[in-house]
Amino acid sequence: MAAEEHGEGLTFHPMDQFLVRPLFGHDGEVGVFTITNATLWLALSVLAIALLFIAGTRGRAIVPTRIQSVAELAYGFVHKMVEDVAGKDALKFFPYVFTLFLFILFSNFLGLLPMAFTPTAHIAVTAVLAIAVFLTVTIVGFVKNGAHFLELFWVKSAPLALRPVLAVIEVISYFVRPVSHSIRLAGNMTAGHAVIKVFAAFAPVILISGAVGVAVTPLSILAITAMYGLEILVAFIQAYVFAILTCVYLKDALHPAH
Repeated sequence: MAAEEHGEGLTFHPMDQFLVRPLFGHDGEVGVFTITNATLWLALSVLAIALLFIAGTRGRAIVPTRIQSVAELAYGFVHKMVEDVAGKDALKFFPYVFTLFLFILFSNFLGLLPMAFTPTAHIAVTAVLAIAVFLTVTIVGFVKNGAHFLELFWVKSAPLALRPVLAVIEVISYFVRPVSHSIRLAGNMTAGHAVIKVFAAFAPVILISGAVGVAVTPLSILAITAMYGLEILVAFIQAYVFAILTCVYLKDALHPAH
């Protein structure tokens, strides 16, 4: 909320919503085993996923209920994505990709609730997910292909003189994957929420400055509504992008040759 302090004007802090705070106690110190707002919303995301599939699979029917339809749609959507992008031999990793997609999707959507916390706006969360994907893909690549996995970095279709240069570029690109994978998700979620908070800070201007507020407040409310709708779309897209990139990386691990 914006507030006018004498001589200081409007002050607000759009990044305060991303602060990790302990749920119990007021000392503000966060230790390894401290239960925080981040812990709470991570747990709520897992709980929401569990409830969706418990309710969706209970009393299954040929004519599905709405909740069953949602569960089946999510399952079919990710299953087809894994098969189309990484191939049928990657379907053994479908549970992993499905879990990633749902966890990110629910974390993103729950973070849009008023007074909620968005775990996926923190690089600490997205980096763990991205590093897990990176390690999984690398281990699978070497286990399945052995030393042939290194062919991923050797572009055979390029002229021989360019192959060493391209190999260096490919190696750098490979190790940058977890960085881009994690920053893309965290950056998009942080930016959208921060913009909404900035617009929300101008909504009560009508209570402070009547003449200016008559124009500013309706515009800010309109902007909040538009941004909120956009963030709903972004929440889904970012979960989809994270999952489909995981499928692309799995394809490289299973079929490394260019």
